[in-house]
Amino acid sequence: MSKLKVGILGGTGMVGQRFVALLENHPWFEVVTVAASERSAGKTYEEAVGNRWKLNTPMPESVKKLIVKNVNSVDEVSQGVDFVFSAVDMTKEEIKAIEEAYAKTETPVVSNNSAHRWTPDVPMVVPEINPEHLVVIEDQKKRLGTERGFIVVKPNCSIQSYTPALHALKEFEPKIVVATTYQAISGAGKTFKDWPEMIDNVIPYIGGEEEKSEQEPLKIWGKVENGEIVKAAAPIITTQCIRVPVSDGHTAAVFVSFEKKPTKEQIIKAWKEYKGLPQELNLPSAPEHFIQYLEEDNRPQVKLDKDYENGMGISLGRLREDRVYHYKFVGLSHNTLRGAAGGAVLIAELLKAKGYITSK
Repeated sequence: MSKLKVGILGGTGMVGQRFVALLENHPWFEVVTVAASERSAGKTYEEAVGNRWKLNTPMPESVKKLIVKNVNSVDEVSQGVDFVFSAVDMTKEEIKAIEEAYAKTETPVVSNNSAHRWTPDVPMVVPEINPEHLVVIEDQKKRLGTERGFIVVKPNCSIQSYTPALHALKEFEPKIVVATTYQAISGAGKTFKDWPEMIDNVIPYIGGEEEKSEQEPLKIWGKVENGEIVKAAAPIITTQCIRVPVSDGHTAAVFVSFEKKPTKEQIIKAWKEYKGLPQELNLPSAPEHFIQYLEEDNRPQVKLDKDYENGMGISLGRLREDRVYHYKFVGLSHNTLRGAAGGAVLIAELLKAKGYITSK
């Protein structure tokens, strides 16, 4: 099988670098184009990134000599690719415009950005939770006037640490959720080297994060009506989002009440047995087990558990009854793998498997 040709928009930033690393030797996809800002254009990828390579693994040899293109040269960039991943660093309006411009060149866009998350006919997908939302792509294409071009987005990284856990318990109808997320600095595209102020520090504010954390799960659980996704009315979610001195891994402390209160045994069984379409289709990046429950009182821990299932699984623990709400538990997800580039790659695999992405 010949591999689909991939472009990465915003390929020199931290999430772009993660895409480059994840797609090395991917069985279905091959990076042939990297696009970035005007100041990087014309340089080799190695030169453009320079000493800003932020991952622990070395830069793949296959991309080092690729000449970086100007991300604003939409026609040129889209010409040689079957689809693109978007991780551009622009204003929300600029991102909306450029992603639609790529889609209108008949190039599907799988976006890591938040700009189109609330566009009603753009599916915001966690492949194990709401793959059925992909049906609105056909309505989106009508709006854009395209045959094969469209946009699909990945949700916010922090909600991955608790939304899958709640989704697996859907039959018990969660009605009130209180979640505090403790978020790694890589979520801001930083390392300790370039953000030394975070060493030994906690910042109780991440701009825009609480609104995303409270609202985005409701779109994921929403219904498709008349070619648009209408968000769910329940559960009511309230959050606090805190930046902590951790490199990778978002932790969530969650309290939840249900319409139909389950037993502790029912909850753990539902978590351990939960699987979605990526597991059924055996997609290349899909974790074999999406959710693990850890019995030890001191788990999940970022150091021990963030890389569960190559960073694509969710780790849960400390489930116990609560005096105010029905239950409380702790969740953990890898924010730049499951929460960012890895989640987007899994979406692209699902789109290919369902026939939405093909060779041009």
